[in-house]
Order: sequence, then C-alpha cells, then structure tokens
Amino acid sequence: MPASEHLPLSVRVSGLVNCFGPQVVHDGLDMDVRRGEVFGIVGGSGSGKSVLLRSILGLQRPKAGSVEIDGRDLTALHGAELRQVKRGYGVTFQHGALFSALTVAQNIQLPILETCTLPADVLDGLADLKVRLVGLPSEAGAKFPSQLSGGMVKRAALARALALDPPLLFLDEPTAGLDPIAAAGFDELLLFLQRTLRLTVVMVTHDLDTIYRTCNRVGVIVDRRMITGTIEEIESHDHPWIREYFHGARGRVVRRT
Repeated sequence: MPASEHLPLSVRVSGLVNCFGPQVVHDGLDMDVRRGEVFGIVGGSGSGKSVLLRSILGLQRPKAGSVEIDGRDLTALHGAELRQVKRGYGVTFQHGALFSALTVAQNIQLPILETCTLPADVLDGLADLKVRLVGLPSEAGAKFPSQLSGGMVKRAALARALALDPPLLFLDEPTAGLDPIAAAGFDELLLFLQRTLRLTVVMVTHDLDTIYRTCNRVGVIVDRRMITGTIEEIESHDHPWIREYFHGARGRVVRRT
C-alpha cells in the first residue's frame, strides 16, 4: 500500500456526539482520513460503525461535533451546497441497495440522470464502461439485481457508486456474505480501482482479511471514541477489545497467511 503520512486530509470528524435517547453511541469521536489512502473502520457490535458512516454521509445529523469533507463542514450545509458536496463521493451499502425494478445499467445511470441530461446512447456507453470497470461482463448491464450472484451485486453497486467519477468512496461491509475467493477478488478490484482512479476509500468492515489486504490505516471504535493507527500500531495497542480482535484465533490465522 502507498505511504499516506503526508497527504492532505480528505475527511475530518471532530468531537462527534451521537445519542439515541439516554444511549450515548459516540462521545467526542475524532477521525482523520488522508487523501489517497484506504481507511478501515472496525469495532464491536453496537459500537456505532454504521451510525458514524451515516453521520459522515449527512444521513444523520449528530448531536454535536463536525464532519468535514475537503474542508467543508457537512453539519453546517443545507440544500444545494450539501448536494454539491455529496456528489463528490460514492457509496455502497452492505446489501448493495440496488433498485430491484431497474437493470444494472439503469441503476448506474440513475446518479448521472440526477445531475445532467445526456442522450440515451451516451448513457448506455457510460453504464457499460462502469460495468466492465468493476470486472463484470457487458451483458450484466441488462440484468436485474435478482438475476445476479451476491458477488456480482457487490460489484454492480460499486459501479453505481463510481458513476459520477467521485474522488472519495465509502463502503459499508463490502465483502460481507461473500465466500473467501469472492472476497479476495473484491479486495483486489478495490486496490486496482484505488490506484488507477486515485481514490480515497473509507470502509466499514469486520473482515480481517480485507483489513490486512487493503488498509493503510485503521480506526477502531472503542469506548465511544476512535483509536487510529497503522495496522502495526493498532496491533501493539493494549486495549482489551483490540487485543482480542487482532490477536485472537482469527487474527493469528490472518497474520500467518
């Protein structure tokens, strides 16, 4: 993985507080993502990984704190300004979230149609380009999501996330539900796209194989805050959950491969 120590920040979360009634999920959480890196977010069940992602994406307004993307605080933006920032990133969700009544090509074209008007043949050409970019055959564009395997759905969702050529990509559990071979293939695809398109990638995952294969740095949500570092730095941390996660039976297997 390329070094990222001196790259400018792409995402900054400062002092984030999220609550649901009396339950405090995040209490002063900080997170910095550098431009051009793959940043993994991990944490135990109920630690608030998905809540953090929703806060960054502007889908949930936090009780306190700020979320900056390329220096613009999403928590202070509304309307057209917020939509403009959102066009600068692509998102995939855990189960793909493709529209079942639309073909793969139509799913990919949807973000484009929301921003501009193009002739049908141009839209078809762009959709086919994105389909092939993520390693799917051209004929997959005419299929509906129900006709695809789980791995193909993940790739189709990635193609849609890349429809507007965003420099920033958010992935929610991208390899969940995939067998080890398909998961490894997706990881290799992600690294290829990240290098080729010069993407910044923020990924929520529980998959240790994916973390070790793809991430420059990792942010671990523990005790309602985040501990960040390279994998080597995180491995050496003495927090009990981190020790169990990275040095438990599964962690030992991953490090040996």
